[in-house]
Amino acid sequence: MFSRKHRRQEQAAPAKAEAAAAVAVAAAPATTAAPHLLTSYLPIAYGEFRQGYDKDTRDTRAVFYGLRYILENFVARRWTLQDVELADRFFGSHMAPGYTAFPYPKDLFLKFIAENDGYMPVRVEALPEGTCMHAHVPVFQLTAEAPYAPLCTYLETLLTQLWYPTTVATLSRRCKDLIAAAFEQSVDAGRSSPLLNSRLHDFGFRGCTCVEQSVLGGVAHLLNFDGTDTLSAAYYAQFALNGGRPVGQSIPATEHSVMTSWPSERAAISNMVSHFGRGLFATVMDSYDYQRALDEVVPAVAEEKNAQGGFWVLRPDSGDPTEAVLQGLRGAERAFGADVNGKGFKVLRGVGVIQGDGIDYHNIEAILEAVLAAGYSAENVAFGMGGGLLQRLNPVDVMKAPKTGPEKGSLPGPLAVKRVSGVPTVFPADQVAPEDNLLQVVYDKRPVEVQWESFDKLRQRVEREWAALPPAADVLAAPLREKRAAVAARLGVQGQVLG
Repeated sequence: MFSRKHRRQEQAAPAKAEAAAAVAVAAAPATTAAPHLLTSYLPIAYGEFRQGYDKDTRDTRAVFYGLRYILENFVARRWTLQDVELADRFFGSHMAPGYTAFPYPKDLFLKFIAENDGYMPVRVEALPEGTCMHAHVPVFQLTAEAPYAPLCTYLETLLTQLWYPTTVATLSRRCKDLIAAAFEQSVDAGRSSPLLNSRLHDFGFRGCTCVEQSVLGGVAHLLNFDGTDTLSAAYYAQFALNGGRPVGQSIPATEHSVMTSWPSERAAISNMVSHFGRGLFATVMDSYDYQRALDEVVPAVAEEKNAQGGFWVLRPDSGDPTEAVLQGLRGAERAFGADVNGKGFKVLRGVGVIQGDGIDYHNIEAILEAVLAAGYSAENVAFGMGGGLLQRLNPVDVMKAPKTGPEKGSLPGPLAVKRVSGVPTVFPADQVAPEDNLLQVVYDKRPVEVQWESFDKLRQRVEREWAALPPAADVLAAPLREKRAAVAARLGVQGQVLG
């Protein structure tokens, strides 16, 4: 959020409700003068994530994603006189009865329509999408010359929406770490890499509030995994972001309505085997009695399935998530057998289990621990995550209270981000050469030519940078700490951080 000092300084900016978001936009004084003297300078605003995912202090890494969509669809749009007139009518009626008109700087909008061809006269610098960084590293920075300073606040709520795709990408990556650790322990070398990327499947479209959410969140997940049933995201990523090259994958699978429309579960499964048995396919197994299906139906179709030679994925969808997976593994082993791999874990023959019921980060960890403890390799299990991936997220608190929450203080800008020993680190802008600054200009008073990288390249960046970063790091360079201390002293807040 912009600091309250910045808002009081710019009386023309309208009041807006605080967005509960994991990304916090903080105003930072451009000089060491008191904030109320800064109107004639380039105002600086920046966005940062102030905590690790789920308030984790041991691992504060995040995967930055989502700027391009917001920039192209909203920031870079051209304002017209009709837009201003409609906005004027709206703000003129957007007030409590009997009170003064809602403040709206109509003159500034008319000015930039006349002088800047209708484009918002601000400058946006941002990290490359897919960059992995720690909390408190600015992911974007805004500047606007006087008299357009109040217009920066019009981008505040919009740009805080970056919290959502970034949080999904980070959660998905952390889940991948859990699964990768189990693979390292229980999967033979050479098999891990091609299997790992399919082990967390996006089931989240149905739980989304709108199609746009499914695209933003679903694409963020695809930075880390190939598996998705959120077709809106897979389609967008393939054709809008990756030059038509495939990004997401899925397999034929049944739901309960399909299973119960047949005379029996065996008939439904036999139909799947006959149509898809030479490849990968999945069937939900608890339409009536999960344990009975494992004991009677699975063995009954085993020979038919083996004759086709494909891979069958069993899906429980009720009961205790961990126990249901173990039941499925044991039932599949009885019907199809298993081999012991080089690490001493059992690998089922042509069959596996996917658990997609109520899955979140914590029960993925619990299920994998139980699977390995039972002697099965992690490659036998996949996960599907729906609401836990795209909907049930917990943005961090962004209330400005530096005295009681020192991690929430603003940094004195302008800022630059430079790698120090591979770690994105924050400096005063005048301490970093332009070619070393990770914050790149992506909009400068109008759309600029940005060479957006393909989605394949973003995936490669995430894989490379996430693994290279330590879980936590001190990201404020010494020159920035010194500058912050000097500004605090001038403002009479020694011993506190700027707020």
